[in-house]
Amino acid sequence: MPTVVIHLPNDLLARLAEAGADGTIELTLDVGPGDTTVAPIETPTPTGPLAPLLRAGLLTPGTRLHLHQPRANRSATAIVHMDGTLTVEGNLTPFRSPSKAAFAVTQSQANGWITWRLADGRTLDDLRNELEQGEA
Repeated sequence: MPTVVIHLPNDLLARLAEAGADGTIELTLDVGPGDTTVAPIETPTPTGPLAPLLRAGLLTPGTRLHLHQPRANRSATAIVHMDGTLTVEGNLTPFRSPSKAAFAVTQSQANGWITWRLADGRTLDDLRNELEQGEA
């Protein structure tokens, strides 16, 4: 059986994430009559500050990053995308920089490399250090 891969633009994914209260999202795919051969879609090449981590496999598309500031009573989740951008819950615009994504949550200057954490507690800076040590 063939594999079907569907790529959706980041802005559409963000709008879908804000779907109705019941959480139901309905998508319809119509390939139309006749030839159903579809040309392969090129995988976006990661760019920006997160690109080296994606290329090295230290981050993967779909990875969820968490920002938690208990004293300010702030929490947020960001999702890493294949092109190297981050989308932050509640924002339609993808961010190319972890620090700009953190600013969108905190509304103040923040070092996103140490603010965003993976589920295991490591920061993006920890991953960057792992990459540098591996290249040394």
